[in-house]
Amino acid sequence: MKGAGIRCWGAGLALTTGLVVAPAHAAGPDILITDVEAFYRIYDAASGRPTAAELERDYIAVGSSGLREFIPNRIISGENLATQISENPDIYARARNCASALPIARERLSKAFETLSNLYPAARFPPVTVVIGGANSGGTTGPTGALIGLEVVCSTVHEGETVADRLTHLIAHEYGHVQQVGPAKPTVLEASLAEGVAELMAELTTGRILNDHLITWTRGREAEIGAAFLNDADSYRYSGWLYNGLGTPKKPGDLGYWLGWRIAKKYYEAMPNKRAALSELIALKDPKAILRKSRWKPGD
Repeated sequence: MKGAGIRCWGAGLALTTGLVVAPAHAAGPDILITDVEAFYRIYDAASGRPTAAELERDYIAVGSSGLREFIPNRIISGENLATQISENPDIYARARNCASALPIARERLSKAFETLSNLYPAARFPPVTVVIGGANSGGTTGPTGALIGLEVVCSTVHEGETVADRLTHLIAHEYGHVQQVGPAKPTVLEASLAEGVAELMAELTTGRILNDHLITWTRGREAEIGAAFLNDADSYRYSGWLYNGLGTPKKPGDLGYWLGWRIAKKYYEAMPNKRAALSELIALKDPKAILRKSRWKPGD
């Protein structure tokens, strides 16, 4: 399989990329950073203050397929991106330097995806496209594969982890989603299980979930949080459980990721055939049956 050849720079940002042949046993995707290179050419030429017109013409309009998928609800437009750069200059300055962690993450991911191939032989490994976005999304998936917003990743590194750690666990999580085909309008339970299965796949392949801070932040309140979750499980209102931000130790955000992971992990551990169990979790054809068979209960 081809790997992403990412050769890093001397002064400033001097990224050069090219595909090179990885060892024959290597698993994992190409990591594409041409959009990051394009962004910083514009950024440098404008001394860190690119105009909306420059960003629209020289970055968005000529960007990769992955970048185009990142536009709706994220980059939005050249005007929005220029505003974000103006209002958050440190975020975009910092993202340049943390791109140097990409080769380390690529090496770790090669090992992680070998593990995924063994656990789930049907796994797909489309490319990872790394972009500079609107400071509002660290990662998602689309038809081209996994999409990573580098400026957000670089700004959300938790205490005790490195940028390479964050990239590795985020991309492993997103590749859990790459394998999934979920319902168009999932309930809180379905959406939380989809995120939880991606967390479980990150744990199985890298040794850690993406949102491991929630393990500490929920300690001692597991029963209370779990009971509230069950009350909302059939709801379509995500605001209390998903996509509501990091939060604080007293009021954590994105608790559906943690709950979905706890349920998925209990199900996986209870099933004697691990490959079959993982396939069932990825398919999520009957989320309520997964919940029932997991024997998870509030407090677990």
